[in-house]
Amino acid sequence: MRVDHFTVAPGIARAMMALEVYLNKEAAGPDKLPKRLLELVKIRASQLNHCAYCLDMHTKDARALGETEQRIYALNAWRETPFFDARERAALSWTEALTRLTDNLVTEELFEQVQACFSERELSDLTLAIATINAWNRFGVAFAPEVGGYQPA
Repeated sequence: MRVDHFTVAPGIARAMMALEVYLNKEAAGPDKLPKRLLELVKIRASQLNHCAYCLDMHTKDARALGETEQRIYALNAWRETPFFDARERAALSWTEALTRLTDNLVTEELFEQVQACFSERELSDLTLAIATINAWNRFGVAFAPEVGGYQPA
């Protein structure tokens, strides 16, 4: 690891973990965003951002939640497969648009498509999940933690 950012700046750990606590307790679960969907979003953003550490972590977490190998492997080409339902496709489109902000992909058409699949609360929580994984990805890419040792809880 280039810099142990959590040790040299412990407030970063507290701030980032507070986001994770919210997402795990308030945004995910029954009658909320499915945890498997959130893991797909995390994997897809991490693919786009080339974050090896987060890819290792979230593919393992997805498998622990029952996600199939086939869907994980196909995530990079999700549009070309029949493996994802309309809601997952909307979430993945939203993830790509918010991860690639400079490509101007957050169109009114996309917003309407996503809004049709998620309540306003769910859409707000999904957007936070995407913003959070993008922040984690930036730490992972910048500071290059060792990849491969993560194990799901």
